[in-house]
Amino acid sequence: MNLVFSTVIAAFVVPVSIEPPVRPPNVVIMFTDDQGYGDLGCYGHPTIRTPNLDRLAAEGARLTQFYVPSPVCSPSRAGLLTGCYPKRVGMHEHVIFPTDDHGLHPAEDTIADVLSRNGYATGCFGKWHLGHRDGVLPTDQGFDVFFGIPYSNDMSQFHRSAVNGYTHSLPLLRDKEIIEWEPDQRRLTRDGTEAAVAFIDANADRPFFAYVPHAMPHIPLYASDAFQGTSRRGLYGDVIEEIDWSMGEIVAALERHGILDRTIVIFTTDNGPWLPYQQDGGSAGPLAGGKGGNQEGGQRVPCLIRHPSRIPAGLVVREVATSMDLLPTIGAWTGTDLDPTRLIDGHEITGLLSGREGVVSPTEAFLYYTAHGKLAGIRQGRWKLMLESGSLHDLEVDVSEQWDVAGKHPELVEALGQEAAALDAVITRDARPVLTVPEPLWDPAIVVRPKPGP
Repeated sequence: MNLVFSTVIAAFVVPVSIEPPVRPPNVVIMFTDDQGYGDLGCYGHPTIRTPNLDRLAAEGARLTQFYVPSPVCSPSRAGLLTGCYPKRVGMHEHVIFPTDDHGLHPAEDTIADVLSRNGYATGCFGKWHLGHRDGVLPTDQGFDVFFGIPYSNDMSQFHRSAVNGYTHSLPLLRDKEIIEWEPDQRRLTRDGTEAAVAFIDANADRPFFAYVPHAMPHIPLYASDAFQGTSRRGLYGDVIEEIDWSMGEIVAALERHGILDRTIVIFTTDNGPWLPYQQDGGSAGPLAGGKGGNQEGGQRVPCLIRHPSRIPAGLVVREVATSMDLLPTIGAWTGTDLDPTRLIDGHEITGLLSGREGVVSPTEAFLYYTAHGKLAGIRQGRWKLMLESGSLHDLEVDVSEQWDVAGKHPELVEALGQEAAALDAVITRDARPVLTVPEPLWDPAIVVRPKPGP
């Protein structure tokens, strides 16, 4: 009886296959410093060779109207990592210098914070520049590990000692420990790349986020021995081609572990090229202006995104998107919930990156702020209004901002000006604080004589 009963029950038991949970995609963001819109082969540069970055464009998306929320370093980095206008997170008033005692508040949610809560290993390899005192360094902001420099490569004894009595030296950090003073800057790109690859090797069996904010091509320019004198564009081209090599090394590491197609790979830059340095600065291509200004060359930058399960190969996105969109978009792709109580300014752009016809930008208006955080202008649709000059440009027609058409559209000028002021007033009202840290991690007056340059 029991045998029959057991046999009958067994006949209705369906074998259950227990599938392992789907692993969310890894994330790699390479973020360069002062690289122009026109400095890559896939954005039209005629002589700089960037085959690895061009591969990202061929196998993923190339965005042609991608903006950063500031034309200078620290505010732009805050916008990328928090998904917010720098003014919303108190990081809008220019860059952080070695004498400054503030930084991005650790209560903010960075991409690293968000992914870390979802079980990701997180690492930062390169230039930080969001505060260099205890409490505001990368390992205070969601990163498990950090290897790199705390601020720009020109903020060193070697390069700045004669400027206004500036007597600070540049440290190379591992997490919060100084491992070298005045590092050989010819090795910054290579050493940061090798640290990022080692991080990928160590975490290939789990989800990870590798943030690679290279110190170059911020002046002064340095390339390693293997790249010096190899580009037809001169030293600046050498530096960009070494950055391209860096992306190739990272992609090769992902391929070696069989996880390239399970990794979101993003390349972009913090602002436009530093034009006063002529051959030592980059190119904004067809755009007017560069770093520090609010013409398109200062804030429209290259952006490449590869994620083959979500982005068709060779996609060109001509709609407006911003670096603030990366946080919510990565959240959507990785299944990571953002804090619903925390206001951000970025938008999820998975639709734009899907290749579907008719998808329009969720950015209804983009605000331009000066390098010191003053409201400067607004873009809405095809129109760009600069507030101080009152100039109006149709950016779909006039990408180089040559023709001011304000006189033909006075009602539009007035409406856009009112819209910009209203949006800025809301951000100002809801702005959150930076963190002030009284005690420095190292003596701010220390002077370390650098090694001889090349």
